[in-house]
Amino acid sequence: MNQAFDLETAVGALRSGGVIACPTEAVWGLSCDPDNDAALARLMRLKERDPAKGVILVAAHIDQFQSWLEGLPLALHAPLVASWPGPNTWLVPDNGRSHGLVRGAHSRVALRVTDHPGMAALCDAFGGPLVSTSANRTGESPAMSSDEVVGIFGDQLDGVLDGKLGGNSRPSRIRDLVSGQVLRE
Repeated sequence: MNQAFDLETAVGALRSGGVIACPTEAVWGLSCDPDNDAALARLMRLKERDPAKGVILVAAHIDQFQSWLEGLPLALHAPLVASWPGPNTWLVPDNGRSHGLVRGAHSRVALRVTDHPGMAALCDAFGGPLVSTSANRTGESPAMSSDEVVGIFGDQLDGVLDGKLGGNSRPSRIRDLVSGQVLRE
């Protein structure tokens, strides 16, 4: 796993149930198919993450979230459209579409349309949203380089997508779509 993946190889790994590392807006992240049981379980084990916490899904554009937004009142679409793409993660009421490990113990699912060109290209090439969670073990600082990712996970990942971090100095803001409450500034 010491070799950097190109986009096509990364997509192949994701479609085969792999877990990969990739640069995001602010930190290096881990990604997998949000509908693959084995990949999600493996990602949780790698991170040593409590499955009750859930993870964020990222997409290249809002249309990729169509099945997650089905049944959402039209009035609640406006904040999403106004803030995407960008560093805004929204907790959206789950309509039953989300995998239990994506949603965790919550009644909402965390969604973001990325403005990171590499992550958007990965979602487009994959054909839909991907899990995006920081590349670190629970309680530790997220990786800020591909070398740090390799230092943390060694050969436990299926690869590292070549690229650079975006220009954000911190992870995305997380807000509840229904209440407007900010959970992470």
